[in-house]
Amino acid sequence: MLAALAAVGRPVGAAELRTRLAGEPAHTTVNTILSRLHEKKLVTRVRDGRRYLYRLAVDESRLVADRMYDHLRYANDPRSVLSRFVQTLSPDEEEALRQILDSSSQ
Repeated sequence: MLAALAAVGRPVGAAELRTRLAGEPAHTTVNTILSRLHEKKLVTRVRDGRRYLYRLAVDESRLVADRMYDHLRYANDPRSVLSRFVQTLSPDEEEALRQILDSSSQ
């Protein structure tokens, strides 16, 4: 849901957001998740008539990176996890990672 909000890049209602999600989640499910994300301060919302419009309130890259780090931190063998992760990268993603690592080591 957060990725769908990030992709829209503007405030969006639950009905429109629902059309951008995989599968066919119920409208009530989308509203419930958006309310919980708002309580956690991951999204902001503004009133638009009888509905709310939602917008991502956090940097998506930071959020995903934090989740990746949390998973890595609890792994028995972080090196193996990193190796498997790198093996799944596309050539473009691998090149981007190499550039990032090169620039951070300088």
